[in-house]
Amino acid sequence: MYDLLPANLIFVPILAQAFKPIQDPVAIFLVFLTIILVAPLFFQRLRMPGIIGLILAGVVVGPYGLGILARDSAIVLLGTVGLLFLMFLGGLETSLDDLKRNADKAIIFGLATFAIPMTLGTLVMLSLGYSVLASVLVASCFASHTLLALPVLSKLGIMRTQAVTATLGGTLITNILALLVLAIVVKAQQGNLTFQFWLFLIPSLAIYTFVTLWGVPKLGRWFFRRFGHDEAAEFIFVLAALFVISYLAGLIEIEPIVGAFLAGVAISQLIPPLSPLMNRIQFVGNTLFIPFFLISVGMLVDPLILVKQPRSLLVAAVMIGAEFLSKFLAAWGSGKVFGWQFPHVMVMFGLSVAQAASTLAAITVAFNIKLVDELTVNGIIAMILVSCVLSPWFVDRWGSRIQPAAEGAIKLEKEALGKRILVPVANPNTEDNLLQLAIILAKRAKGTLLPLHVLLDTGGAIADSAKTRQKQLLEAAETIAHGAVVNVESIGRIDDSLDRGILRTAAERDASLTICGWKGYSTYTENFFGSVIDNVVRMATVPVLITRLSEPIENTQRVLLVANELMSNSAIFRQTLTLARTLAEELKAKLQVVLMHHRAGLPQLKLNEEISVHRVRGDLVDTVSQVLKANDLLVFIASTHGIGQPALGRESEAIARSHGKTSMIIAHFPTSGK
Repeated sequence: MYDLLPANLIFVPILAQAFKPIQDPVAIFLVFLTIILVAPLFFQRLRMPGIIGLILAGVVVGPYGLGILARDSAIVLLGTVGLLFLMFLGGLETSLDDLKRNADKAIIFGLATFAIPMTLGTLVMLSLGYSVLASVLVASCFASHTLLALPVLSKLGIMRTQAVTATLGGTLITNILALLVLAIVVKAQQGNLTFQFWLFLIPSLAIYTFVTLWGVPKLGRWFFRRFGHDEAAEFIFVLAALFVISYLAGLIEIEPIVGAFLAGVAISQLIPPLSPLMNRIQFVGNTLFIPFFLISVGMLVDPLILVKQPRSLLVAAVMIGAEFLSKFLAAWGSGKVFGWQFPHVMVMFGLSVAQAASTLAAITVAFNIKLVDELTVNGIIAMILVSCVLSPWFVDRWGSRIQPAAEGAIKLEKEALGKRILVPVANPNTEDNLLQLAIILAKRAKGTLLPLHVLLDTGGAIADSAKTRQKQLLEAAETIAHGAVVNVESIGRIDDSLDRGILRTAAERDASLTICGWKGYSTYTENFFGSVIDNVVRMATVPVLITRLSEPIENTQRVLLVANELMSNSAIFRQTLTLARTLAEELKAKLQVVLMHHRAGLPQLKLNEEISVHRVRGDLVDTVSQVLKANDLLVFIASTHGIGQPALGRESEAIARSHGKTSMIIAHFPTSGK
């Protein structure tokens, strides 16, 4: 009799069969939104990751639960989009620079945390009676991991320790290898793992990876340069890149999730982590698409298998034990090789034990091609639940015992520049770039943005058109700030001069930093009588950044700090170096320091090993002109000349005039009280 019934209906609970799945698309969407709203909040109250709530909610409303929703083509479509977005965001969190800076340690740990789980996991699953292909695929789930506990590291201030950077670099290696194993296993299951497959896969994968990691950033920088002021166009470009690269992955016969991950790695070179665009990507993904995927995964789980097939408890226990043991052995062995203390080992273990993104992706693909059954999916889900709960706990417990990494002979003290940033806005064409720079600094410090527009009081009535323009500029600034989730207090002011209006507002609103736009040169009259910029710099009581941003700031590939070596031990140099390093970190750019010296015998300046320092002799303008490259952000220290000289220095003006497409920042830090 049962042979006449659909196979999956045999296991459906009686309660679920009493309800007919919802068919109305509005009602279906409402159920999803309700789950996305309620489930994470409830589980966070229980001090558990919200991801667990979404998966369990999928179990409840799915065909193996109450049967409220059917896992039909619409659910599969939304789940697939969420799956690709999940892998894409995983790629965005992976930094190629971290891998380069700690290449040896990252390679050792990456290979260890891949090979040990793969070996142990395959043997364990074979012992449970799984086929070779199924055992290898489940073992690849053990090998990959998701950096779920990264927020804990930020709270503890140990993001830049060697153990953490090695783990971040190793994540790229093990996740890519695990995804390649998935692609190979899928082909083998389909009977297409032939010599021709390898002959096609190896060169096509090499070309595909090169084009993705090299070509997408090139294309992206061109697009952002041409259309960088259109926020919608930027977002659609990123989405298009994600799905085009994922689709091309399918054309070369590897899983689209591999392409989604590589797309994230490539796009991460273009988008500053604290930028409005990154905020939109993460918001849309984490709020909508990824929850759809997590709920759809929960709908695959049959909780009654635990009763009907007690063996599932054994499978889940074996999976959890094998995954935890193999990840600990990988971290412990790597720590022994590097000579690290046990807390560092446990942080590596805590970071690498969490399973979510790659694991869910792989097991979903395996289930779709019928390589694994519901019992295996349940075991993987149990492993995800346990690892997601314990991973942050391990990192928090042992990370608190690690001292933050030293920053070198010059301590890069944390300046509160971003607490309250005043940004005078007057030109709609330059307003966006100024605000993007301010947003990066403000968001890093969880500070407030203060857009300012000053109307001049000439003794008569102020024109309505001027008031309207002021309102439009400030509203545009508020929109950009709100899009980046930054606190904003717009300021419309009437004053007798621009410079005094800026200085008075900075004092009245307790600004910690002022960022002004600059055309790149001063006229003789401005030099003699003082321009607005000159007067602001000379009279400011808070730091001032004078900026000429010729290109979108997210296109920056290198931050070039140029200074006189005689200043290298001064507080002003340390503050400027801190600023330059902050910008390099947030823009994911390289930092290079060029020190001009005029005689031998000066003490050697020691900086962090990650900072490239070049000492050169000769004319400053000629030297900088020789080392400048496209997409450089040039940082100077403001000079303090007298009447008849620009406050920003002759050299900076000469470079600005001869390199009109180079973005520049001239930093002024008041010396009083230093």
